[in-house]
Amino acid sequence: MNFLDSLFEKTLPIAGSTLTLRELLLMLVCLVAVVLVARLISELVKRLIFKPMRLNRGRREAAATLLTYSLVAIGGLSVFQAFRLDLASLTLVAGTVGIGIGIGLQTLASHFVSGLILLFEQPIKVGDFVEVDGLMGTVEKISARSTIVRTLDRVSVIVPNSRFIDNNVVNWSYEDPRSRLHMTVGVAYGSDMMIVTEALLAAARRESRVLREPSPKVWFTDFGDSSLNFELLVWIDDPIETAPIRSALNYAIAAELALRKVEIPFPQTDLHIKDIDQIQAMLRPKDQDIASTASAMGASPVMSASASISPLELGSINLRELLRRITYFAQCRDWELRQLIEYGYRQSFKSGEVLFREGDPGSSFYIVLSGSVEVYLKKLNDQVVATRGVGEFFGEMSLLLDAPRSASIRALEDTLLFVVERSNLQPILQRHPELADHISEELSLRSDSLKALGVEVGGADTVSNPLMWIRQRLAKLFELNP
Repeated sequence: MNFLDSLFEKTLPIAGSTLTLRELLLMLVCLVAVVLVARLISELVKRLIFKPMRLNRGRREAAATLLTYSLVAIGGLSVFQAFRLDLASLTLVAGTVGIGIGIGLQTLASHFVSGLILLFEQPIKVGDFVEVDGLMGTVEKISARSTIVRTLDRVSVIVPNSRFIDNNVVNWSYEDPRSRLHMTVGVAYGSDMMIVTEALLAAARRESRVLREPSPKVWFTDFGDSSLNFELLVWIDDPIETAPIRSALNYAIAAELALRKVEIPFPQTDLHIKDIDQIQAMLRPKDQDIASTASAMGASPVMSASASISPLELGSINLRELLRRITYFAQCRDWELRQLIEYGYRQSFKSGEVLFREGDPGSSFYIVLSGSVEVYLKKLNDQVVATRGVGEFFGEMSLLLDAPRSASIRALEDTLLFVVERSNLQPILQRHPELADHISEELSLRSDSLKALGVEVGGADTVSNPLMWIRQRLAKLFELNP
């Protein structure tokens, strides 16, 4: 008997019927097709029906998963009937397999049943921010065996479903996503408690992600060993942002306490030494020997720093002070400058160094902190069309037009820049509208330079006033108030 004959000979008894090898292979192909089609239909239903119904993400995913299971079950039974399999025999087989699963695959069965419970009861849903066994993250997918949780570090963790049934689970998004943060703060003994309370509440009001209702509260919790201990209690409605909000509040609390000259103590122990005069007398000769040795070696106990600082050495100066030299940042308070530093960074270039060239992708905005740069066009034989000095900016046209760099930039001298990536420019412009106004005004005054670069603002399809066009463009790109 050759292989082709064996394909068509009924030699495989399955569930009360005898199948050929060809029929068995075809049945397996049909079952795989049923699974794929079921997943495709569920995805289409989720996108075309559930999403327009504005169901939340968790309910969409749960309904789509249940639909997939249902379609697979119906399609599988249809395939079995098409191949004339005895369903009663299949039931007996399924029962036997179930006993085997109960004995040998208890863990897998537990995960599967737990997955069904999660889908039907929905104690957690896709999109919820949860905490289980010390793991915090957002639920991305709930399958038959496991749930995928994406942590705050963007790491996907596969968690067995039974963990969500057998353990205590904190669902920060369940029904009401609001949660309360407890910020513990210790201040020195003798501090004015009213001033401390005012400082903590001021820090809470400064953070925009803290809810105004319920209002923040301050509790005096304890007389510590080295401090008076307070708790600032604030409410938030975005649990995923818990860690960033805590960090921002800590910064704000430190700034408010420093502004009011409230001391934050550290644990300390007082040591009282008897006969201190005798001990000093014993140590004094050694100190004198050390001093004389240092003098003989030409060393000085105090080193003085050079007063002269080159432009590139400005990189060692606090970025906060460098930003304060810029007109539209001069009146910023420390906490506002800290936010700026979170969104941008300094970068130095040597004289003659090219920052970028025409045609390069443009995704950064630059402010000159020291030095100067020149704008030149390679297509015009490196003709210089403009220069930018301290406090001036460049790189904005690529962001406005969403196009490659229209010119090349080269450092005229050792230059220090404040660089902001496109994704971070929006929050800066929203918090500093005066910078957006300055950009609009400067660009409207650069009409000749923009024409030399081949850039036209305004036109038939926009307002005729370039300043208005630029303001509208900035407002549209970065969601600003026009």
